[in-house]
Amino acid sequence: MLTFDAHLDLSLNALEYNRDLRLPVAEIRRREKGLIDLKGRAAGTTAFPEMRQAQIGLCVATQLAGCMVGARPMANWMSPEQAYAQTQGQLAWYRAMEECEQMRQITDRRGLEAMIKLWTDGEPADSKPIGYILSLEGADSLRSVGHLERHWEQGLRALGPAHYGVCRYALGHDQVGGLPAGGRELIQEMDRLGMILDVTHLSDGCFWQALDLFQGTVWASHSNCRALVPDVRQFSDDQLKALIERGAVIGAALDAWMMIPGWVRGKTTPQQTGLKLEVLCDHIDHVCQLAGNALHSGLGTDLDGGYGTEQTPEDLDTIADLARLPDMLERRGYTQVDIENILSGNFLRLLRQAWT
Repeated sequence: MLTFDAHLDLSLNALEYNRDLRLPVAEIRRREKGLIDLKGRAAGTTAFPEMRQAQIGLCVATQLAGCMVGARPMANWMSPEQAYAQTQGQLAWYRAMEECEQMRQITDRRGLEAMIKLWTDGEPADSKPIGYILSLEGADSLRSVGHLERHWEQGLRALGPAHYGVCRYALGHDQVGGLPAGGRELIQEMDRLGMILDVTHLSDGCFWQALDLFQGTVWASHSNCRALVPDVRQFSDDQLKALIERGAVIGAALDAWMMIPGWVRGKTTPQQTGLKLEVLCDHIDHVCQLAGNALHSGLGTDLDGGYGTEQTPEDLDTIADLARLPDMLERRGYTQVDIENILSGNFLRLLRQAWT
């Protein structure tokens, strides 16, 4: 079954973790054995062969380089210019993956339909390029709002204004407050260009202001439910209902601390909690119950987003295990059409509407 993953930090893994994603996950782990420089070493889950095994033929692939105050171990730079240079290096890696036919950038409706046709032709997926929509997670690397059009010309089609902390154009989910003037200007420019607004990581105040300002297409690429995990990183029912009213799709994430309450990053383990992949279906189901249908839930796994199997369900070895989700959803009473919509159809419908 064709699967669409709405959030994968592929270029971060390629450049900051120095992973060759053309290799199988097992080989990447072998090469990292003994390394302790970054969280998740020798415990990665995601590479192109395993994505193909799970029929993940399309994804949203990120650029990520912040410049928040304070030193951080990765994806953080001391100036917008340095952050910009990092995202351009990430873009260069995506271009290289296109040249060796591992990936194919999707920027419009025609390209989207071509990739859907390729991945549903019944042929083996072993050598098919993976289609990707380019997204920017956190807007700190935008040197100015006026530079956004250049990024659009490079294929950027979605943008989340904030990541963690006090960002240049918005506040992250761990902050309190609304949009600065530059953030309001950025959202208006996104509207003009036709860019998709990713509300993931926005503070509650920024979330509501952004929805009021923005008239275009909205999604939450990798966000879970605050009713199940009471933390500001997740969305409240009121926020989820507002997104549903806007026609948005919410991508359920596999970062363990977003899946169950009480998880302490760096201390809690999957084995201690017994966390299983099945829990992801709880978040999917919660969105579906709020909506009264299965048209607003999808997948945005965030696998290998700065962590590995030490912070994922204990029964998930690689991203290929997403192929088990249809059976889990079927046991909960979801129809075949519902399951197809959750795995890919909802995000594909949203993109078709955005790019009509």
